[in-house]
Amino acid sequence: MMRRVISALCILALTIFVPYRVNAAAPFSGEVDARACILMDAKTGRVLFEKNADEALPPASVTKVMTMLLVFEAIDAGVLSYDDMISVSENAASMGGSQIFLAPGEKMSVDDLLKGLIVASGNDAAVALAEAVAGSEATFVARMNERAAALGMKNTHFENTNGLDDTTENHVISARDIAIATRELLKHERVLTYSSIWMDTIRGGTFGLSNTNRLIRFYDGATGLKTGSTAKAKFCISATAKRNGLSLIAVIMGSSTKEARNALAASLFDYGFAGYATFSAPRETVGEIRVTGGVTRTVTAVKEPFETTVDKALAQNVVPLIDLPERLEAPIAMGQKLGTVTYLSDGREIGHADILAGEAVERLDFGTLFSRLFSWFLMCWEK
Repeated sequence: MMRRVISALCILALTIFVPYRVNAAAPFSGEVDARACILMDAKTGRVLFEKNADEALPPASVTKVMTMLLVFEAIDAGVLSYDDMISVSENAASMGGSQIFLAPGEKMSVDDLLKGLIVASGNDAAVALAEAVAGSEATFVARMNERAAALGMKNTHFENTNGLDDTTENHVISARDIAIATRELLKHERVLTYSSIWMDTIRGGTFGLSNTNRLIRFYDGATGLKTGSTAKAKFCISATAKRNGLSLIAVIMGSSTKEARNALAASLFDYGFAGYATFSAPRETVGEIRVTGGVTRTVTAVKEPFETTVDKALAQNVVPLIDLPERLEAPIAMGQKLGTVTYLSDGREIGHADILAGEAVERLDFGTLFSRLFSWFLMCWEK
C-alpha cells in the first residue's frame, strides 16, 4: 500500500512541479501541393500531420498497396509460394497502362510477378497475382474490400486490383486509409526487399525494371513503397522511410505533378525525422515482491517492453515510475499482471507498460507445509 501511495505522489509531484516547456514539434509549415495527405508513424499509427485525410479520392496505382497486402498474406498462409509459376490469363495480359507486357499463357514466378508489381507498377502483374490467389479478379477485389473493412478503412471502395480508373465508378480511398493499409503491409518485411529495388530484371535478365518511386534513389532513408498517377487521380504516392529506428509513412493524393508529389513526400519526411523520435524501453526485471501463503516467498516482477513515438525533445527526458504492491497473496499465475510502469516526460505521460509475474507461485497447502516441517525436524534431529 505504501509503495502505491509513494508512486502516486511522485506522479502528482512531477505533473505539478516540473516546469512545462513548450518543446513539442512545431507544426508542419511546408507547401502542400495535394488534395489530401497524411504523415503517420508506422509503428504506433500516430498521425504527425494531415490534410483532408478522410476524403475519399481516386488512388491510381496506390491501389496496389492493398493488392500487395493480400498477396503477402496469401503467401504467409501457404496459398502461394515465391517459387510458384503462374500461368498468365488473357484477362491479365489485356491490362493497359504501366505493365510488364505479360503474354497470354506465359508462365512467371510469383517472385518475378511481385517485382513487376512493386518495382514497375505492372497492372498486368497485379491481375495475374490476384487471379492466382483468388481464382478471379472479381473475387480478389471482394476480398480487398472485406480486408479494408476489417482494418477500419472507412472511406474505401475498390473496383479493381490496379487502380486503372477509365471505367470505374466509385474506386476511391482516403489518405488515412492508405496509410492504415501501408502500415499493415509493412508487417510483411519482405515487401521492402522489393520496394527498395532501384533497377532489376525479370525473364532471366532480358527485361529491365526501373522503380517508379524516385525517392528510393534520392531520399536518404527511403524504403518504398508505391506510386500512382492517372488523369483522374493526378499524382499519388504511399512512401515509406526509416531513420534511427523511426519509421514513417507519407501518403500524398492529388498532387499537380510528379515532382511536386515527391517534393511534398520528402518535405513531410524531413519534418517527421527532425521533430520526432522513437523512445523504447526493453523487457527487464524490476524487482521482487513478497508473497504470502506461497510455496516461495517472493515473485519476480518483469516489466514488459515499451515503445512509442514522441516529440524529439521529450525522448531525452523520460522518467519511469513503477507502481507495484509491497505484498501479494498466493496463488500467482505466470504472466499475471502485478502493476504498471508509467513513463513521464516534462510531467506528461507518454505511455505505460504492464509489469507481470516472471514465474508462477502456487499456494502453500497443508501437505507441502507438513513436508517442510518434517524435513526441518529431521535436520534438527541430525544435528
